[in-house]
Amino acid sequence: MDLQKSDAPQEPLPPAQLRASDADRDRVADLLRDALAEGRLTADEHAERVEGVLGAKTVGELDVFVRDLPAARRQGAGPAGFHVPVSHRPEPGSMPAYPDENVVAVFSGATRKGRWRAGRRIHAYAVFGSVEIDLSEALFEHRQVMIKAFSVFGSVEIRVPENVSLRGSGGGVLGTFEVAAVDSGQSDAPVVYVDGFSVFGSVEAKPKRGKLIADLLDRVSRKVDDHLRKHLDR
Repeated sequence: MDLQKSDAPQEPLPPAQLRASDADRDRVADLLRDALAEGRLTADEHAERVEGVLGAKTVGELDVFVRDLPAARRQGAGPAGFHVPVSHRPEPGSMPAYPDENVVAVFSGATRKGRWRAGRRIHAYAVFGSVEIDLSEALFEHRQVMIKAFSVFGSVEIRVPENVSLRGSGGGVLGTFEVAAVDSGQSDAPVVYVDGFSVFGSVEAKPKRGKLIADLLDRVSRKVDDHLRKHLDR
C-alpha cells in the first residue's frame, strides 16, 4: 500500500458541501419566519422546516428548506462571508407616508412590548410623559422599520434585538438624542431607523443585551419538540 502523501493540490469543496454555521442557520430561519408571516407557509410547514434547519449540517442541507421561496432567490442561503454596509437612511420610497401605529404619552406612560408585529413606520410622542418601545420580542415582517420619536419634557426609550442593525438621525434642544448605531453582520437582517428630536427631554435607542430574534425560533423549536414527544407517547 502506498502511504506517500500526494503533492497534488486538493480541490476545494463546493459551497453546498461546506459545514453550516450558526449564522447560516439563523439566516435561513429568518427566511422561514418571513415566509410564515407572508402566508407562504402554514404553521405546520414552518415548524417542520425550522426543526430541519436546526439539525442541518451543511449549507446544501439548509438550502433545501428555502429553495422554493422567492426571498431565497433574492438573498441567497449560502454561507456568511461578507458584510454589506447598512445605509443611514431608508431606501427612497420604502417607507409609507403615514404611520402604521402611534404610541402617545401625554402626562402619562405608554408601552409597546412583548410579542407584536412591528409595522414599517411607528410614531412615538412623549409630552410630559414616557414612551417605551421594546422590539426585542417583536415579529419583524419588514426588513426596514422607521421609528419617528418626539419628546417634549418627556422620554422615549427604544430597545431592539442584538442581531438587527440600528441607525439614527436626530437632535435635541436642551435635551438628548442618543442612538447606538449597530451593524448586525448579516446582510438580510432587519434595520431599525430612529429619527426625531427632543426638547427638554430624551430619546434613546440601543440593543437589549441577551435578546435575539433567534430566541423566538428556539421557542418554536421547543414547541415542535414537545409536540413530537406528545405525538410519539400516544
